[in-house]
Amino acid sequence: MKHLLSGLAVGLAVLAMPATVAAHQLSKLFESRMPLVVYLAGAATAVGLSFAFVLVRDLRAGPEIETGKGRHVPGALRAVLRAVGLIGWAWIMAQGILGGETDAEVSRLFTWVYGWVGVALISAFAFPIWTWLDPFSTLHELGARIARALRVPAVPAAVYPAALGRWPAVVGFGAIVWLELVAFGAGSRTLALVVAGYTVYTLAMMAQYGRRTWTEHGEVFAVWFALLGRVAPWTLVPGERDVLRRRPFGSGLLAGGWTRADVVMIGLGTGSILFDGLSQTQFWVNVFGLPAALPQTVILAAFLGIIVGAALLVSRLVGIAATGAGLLPIAIGYLAAHYLTYLLIEGQRIAVAISDPLQRGSDYFGTAGFEPTGTWLPPILVWGLQFASVVGGHMVGAWAGHVVAAREAGRDGSMTAGDVRLRQVPLAIVMIGLTTLTLWSLGQAL
Repeated sequence: MKHLLSGLAVGLAVLAMPATVAAHQLSKLFESRMPLVVYLAGAATAVGLSFAFVLVRDLRAGPEIETGKGRHVPGALRAVLRAVGLIGWAWIMAQGILGGETDAEVSRLFTWVYGWVGVALISAFAFPIWTWLDPFSTLHELGARIARALRVPAVPAAVYPAALGRWPAVVGFGAIVWLELVAFGAGSRTLALVVAGYTVYTLAMMAQYGRRTWTEHGEVFAVWFALLGRVAPWTLVPGERDVLRRRPFGSGLLAGGWTRADVVMIGLGTGSILFDGLSQTQFWVNVFGLPAALPQTVILAAFLGIIVGAALLVSRLVGIAATGAGLLPIAIGYLAAHYLTYLLIEGQRIAVAISDPLQRGSDYFGTAGFEPTGTWLPPILVWGLQFASVVGGHMVGAWAGHVVAAREAGRDGSMTAGDVRLRQVPLAIVMIGLTTLTLWSLGQAL
């Protein structure tokens, strides 16, 4: 009860603060060299035509192609990643207790820049790095080793309630989105307190249900990064933790195992990125002003409710699996389009953090006064990457959503090919609308 009251007090204090204006400081340096309306019309047309092509041609997918046997991840690499994850976690704790509050706080740097963005992009475009970077699993394993050394009797893990599915992770994901978009201005001590509380909660759940079970169902970062990893060209061999195998890019979207919780999480992820971009535009500020945390929370909840509601409505028409396979590439495209420059620019603050680890005025390596810059990024290249990420994500989603919908209809046998195409029209409309909206937000004055 004491911990619950403490957490409630922190939450009320945050709600009383003014909401942050620009959570991720989207850069206004990178603007289109062509009229925005041209890009919007071109993007909407490209997505619409890609969907039409997929539907008319009725594209299907053959069996998944494996390009090689599983390969063990080198032990040295695993050890380095585990060390990095554990050191990052300990650094956040130390700075939260002893450090000052600046723009180079490692709590924000590791949580939002390198974690929420960097690890997410690596998980989506490369391999499941969180499997070894995860500090919570490392702490659990260290605790288990200590318990065995002390001969503490092991307690059998409880059976995880099947009805819970991945909903605990979805609830936690929503809380993190709120923390990111509403309480982003909270200082390092507040964020370190949140990380500490989440660590205790996660370790308790791992002890209750087992590390692997909780990682697959309840640990927010593991579940989210695993979802993103459906697109990646490298994936874990089922039943193995240290063995990867190569597969065609995006083929994981066609695999089974989709749940309604996955669709809701993808909707929350997509909606949160859109909200972050839109809330920093002049148009948004003219309409909503600069609300405090409580009204900002209401606006965020309403916005996310619309996005998630649309995703669930589409899922009733084309199925859970097809909706998940169709929307996940969109979320990944938005993530890259909105936050890649944020990662490349704000990530430079590690030079400041290393020189002044606790942000108390030290300057061990002479880089404490370093200021991040994006002048080395060609604006036309950045805008081109943003455009390609958004439109490319929608094109991959159109293909994956149709393939899965057609496959599910074939198994059921109750729908004709024409029925399958007709039922995907709402998904196409949602995709075109989202494409136009996110590119519009990227092209606005911030």
